[in-house]
Amino acid sequence: MLSPEKQLEIIRRGTVEIISETDLLKKLERSYKESRPLQVKAGFDPTAPDIHIGHTVLLEKMRQFQDLGHEVTFLIGDFTGMIGDPTGKNETRKILTKDSVLNNAETYKAQVFKVLDPDKTKVRFNSEWLEAMSAMEVAQLGAFETVARMLEREDFKKRFKNQQPISILEFYYPLFQAYDSVALKADIELGGTDQKFNLLMGRSMQKAMGMDEQVVLMMPLLEGLDGVNKMSKSLGNYIGINEPAFEYVSGELAGMFKKVMSVPDTLIERYFELLSRISFDEFSSLREGLKNGSKDPRDAKKELAMELVARYCGQEEAGKARDKYHAVFEEKNLSDLESTFPVLSVSAGSSENATWLPQIMKEAGLVQGTGEAVRLIKQGGVKLNGAAVSDMNLRLQSGEYIVKVGKKKFYKIIVKA
Repeated sequence: MLSPEKQLEIIRRGTVEIISETDLLKKLERSYKESRPLQVKAGFDPTAPDIHIGHTVLLEKMRQFQDLGHEVTFLIGDFTGMIGDPTGKNETRKILTKDSVLNNAETYKAQVFKVLDPDKTKVRFNSEWLEAMSAMEVAQLGAFETVARMLEREDFKKRFKNQQPISILEFYYPLFQAYDSVALKADIELGGTDQKFNLLMGRSMQKAMGMDEQVVLMMPLLEGLDGVNKMSKSLGNYIGINEPAFEYVSGELAGMFKKVMSVPDTLIERYFELLSRISFDEFSSLREGLKNGSKDPRDAKKELAMELVARYCGQEEAGKARDKYHAVFEEKNLSDLESTFPVLSVSAGSSENATWLPQIMKEAGLVQGTGEAVRLIKQGGVKLNGAAVSDMNLRLQSGEYIVKVGKKKFYKIIVKA
């Protein structure tokens, strides 16, 4: 086992806040001296079936603790998941059914072991202890905090001010999460920065019950592919860990490799810090290279894409995805893609404008109207068989054409005499 100081240096990587670092070092020193691993906990409510790489920020930190020799509990909040975490919500969420939560939980278990070491991971469900509590024990949890303290939460405060309903059940959510830490005798709890209120409540409840307070370690929320918003499936700015390494969709190369390559350059260092398993020294070198310009962000993204795709899809699939990406985006070879292009057949004599390129683009759904098509042609955003189109009055002759609009939209056009 590494020295406590070295462990702390590794644990700090990517973290936003540790409450408190002094307490963590003391726990690490005690663990080192007694050869007793620390109990590390992170909870996940299975409110949706899929995990994206934004979720793996916590999982990677858990994996780090495993590699340092500590015991990790992946806690599935099947009980609390039916209530739903009110964090960041502006309205009371509908209660999920137990069946839907359990179905999601099964998919979670299958996915998390793409990151965590299954031989070193305890999987627990908080229904084990929360469902077993009597009505009196549940009621007594309410005595641990005041309504005034609950209303210090920004989301509750805002809803209260706007006279939006807040259910008593939502007040109980952080209490239940706190009790999870009591039940598991957690030394450390991991969570996102948006979970700070809930995480600190675990410390408070453990202290009130005469236990050592857990250390709270908060990880940042990973921005999605838009570079602005938190990664979210609902926003479409996510990379799912169950996505294929590569695939063709409407003539476009998609999949995990392509998505990693579309990460904004400004975020590549952050993605490496939170998702990559390169060593501390390697990361420091990468960061310096990006800073002084000796490291091309595109090359860095390729390295990260290879690492992540190999982790989730296998080394062979990662290599294939890299080669496909190189062929399409660097050599501009679309031969493998053409079979996936949607096709539009046009009869030259069907109408006066049947072969007018802007009209064809409209019929193909590449643009909303011919006016938009004309504007894109003027801007140089339309290519025909690889050559930029400049004539907005262009009419196509009999034959086959590949129309490309922007960087992503392709269509195969067949003009019949």
